[in-house]
Formats: sequence, structure tokens, C-alpha cells
Amino acid sequence: MIAAYAPATVSNVACGFDVLGFALDEPGDVVLVETACEPGVRIAGITGDQGRLPRDPRRNTAGAAVAALLDHLQTRTGVSLTLHKGLPLESGIGSSGASAVAAVVAVNELLGRPVGADVLLACAMAGEEAGCGAAHPDNVAPALHGGFVLARQIAPPDVVRLPVPDGLACALLHPHLSVNTGMARALLGETVPLRDAVRQWGNLGALVAALFTSDRALLARSLEDVIVEPRRAPLVPGFFAVKAAALAAGALGCSLSGSGPSMFALTSTLDNARAAGEAMQRTFAEHSDAGADLYVSLVGRAGARLVTAA
Repeated sequence: MIAAYAPATVSNVACGFDVLGFALDEPGDVVLVETACEPGVRIAGITGDQGRLPRDPRRNTAGAAVAALLDHLQTRTGVSLTLHKGLPLESGIGSSGASAVAAVVAVNELLGRPVGADVLLACAMAGEEAGCGAAHPDNVAPALHGGFVLARQIAPPDVVRLPVPDGLACALLHPHLSVNTGMARALLGETVPLRDAVRQWGNLGALVAALFTSDRALLARSLEDVIVEPRRAPLVPGFFAVKAAALAAGALGCSLSGSGPSMFALTSTLDNARAAGEAMQRTFAEHSDAGADLYVSLVGRAGARLVTAA
């Protein structure tokens, strides 16, 4: 039996809609794999999903990702998967991507590491497409590689790994709300005013430069989203008050994680992340009785990795 862990991820990162993402150290998902007598993929069990995820491997992101890997290898090996969900569903922190990545990393190890990271990424994206209806590398790429990742294009996947300034940390607030990704995407429409596009391009370029130069002041100025955030903010009660609380507590920037409802705040230190996160949690409680979980972590450099099977 082989077990692999893949972490939560923050995608979009304010100004980088569909192209930018980063990994946390924790929380994350664990997938256990072992060989099975029958060819193909079987989902032996899932914990932590409250019975919501499909057990049909063709509709499960982890199962579909492993099926893509087996197809690539042209093998009739049988594989059994057990998923331990540490990430909430429809949370905007890469839950489906983490399962897909952990599954292909574990199966690749089980089979003797026949493929490299590029193939694992493509298979994880295929799993997300089968399970969720769309394949975007801005979650699966940082879950696999760790750190910050820029997805230059989707097909074929072309991802650029970016440096992580020392000490960069994240507070991640997960309200106990559910946001459907398709519905959140529909809010965006099909057109963007040219002035907004130019401003967003400038922010994204400056953010990448800030990561390379460890310029925290430039990073703070760049964490601005003038396109997506204004349309999706109403999905989270008290969004702008929570954001203001994070900034007042010293965060470099704060925005939605993925399509929401989770919100992230980037900070210069882990202690600052705790302070910003606690301020976010208190402020959200003033605007909603839904409750919210708080995760505090360094920006994760490791990404997916093998762990000891329980």
C-alpha cells in the first residue's frame, strides 16, 4: 500500500484569474492505493466527504485521474483507491485537485515511477475535467509542484514555477458556505473593459516581479483584482469588511480563494498570518452565523509527497 498527500491550494491569487496559484503546507487530502485483482480503477472508500462524492471512478476526480494514467501507460493493472478528504468540498481551496494529484502520485510510485511530473499533471487535469467538468492547472499544478505556479496555457499544459519569498505565509478562512464553481464562473460574463484588462495585466506582471525580487511592498500593491472579485464578492457575507480586517491586521493583500467562498490573506510572516486570520474570522462572525474554519500556513514549497499509510 502506498499513500500520498496533496495540499490545499489558492488559485487566481487576486489578479491571476485562471493562471496563478500557490500551495499551502496544510490542510490537504491523503489517497491510499494498492493493487487490485481486476484491471482498472476501483474506489474502495472515501472518508471526510459526508457521502457526497461519487464512488464511480469515472466521475470521481481521483479515479478518473488514475484511469488517465493507466491509459497513458497502456497497462491493465488493477488499482484500488481509498480517499481521506481533509479539504472541504466546493470550498475554493482546490479540494478536487488535491485528490487527483495525490492519487496519481501514489499510483505512479506503486508502479515504479514510470512517468514524470508533466504526465502526472496532465492526468490530474484529466481527472478534474471528468469529475468537475473543467480542467484548469491553477489548482493541480501548485498541488503537485508546491510553491507559486503560473499556468501559461491549458492545452497542452505549460506551467512556470515561480519563487516563494522566505517567510511568506497565508491565512485561509473557509466559511461554512457552498459556492458552485459553474455558477460563480457564470457571474463573470464574457467581456471585460479594456481599462480593467490593462490594470489587471499590470498587477499580474508586477506580482510575478515581486516574487522574483522578494519585494513585499510591490507584492502588496499587486494583490488587486478589478475584474473577478467585484462580481463574486457578494457570494460571501461581509466580504469587504473581512478583507479590510485582514489588511488592518497587517496582511499584504486579501481576496477570494478560487471561486470562493474561502478567502485568503498573504502575509510576510506566520505570526502575521495568525493575526490576520483571527481578525478575518472575528469579522466574518459579525456578518454571518454560518461559522468559518481558519487555516494558517506557510506558502507550501513541497507540494504533493508520499506519506506513511495509516
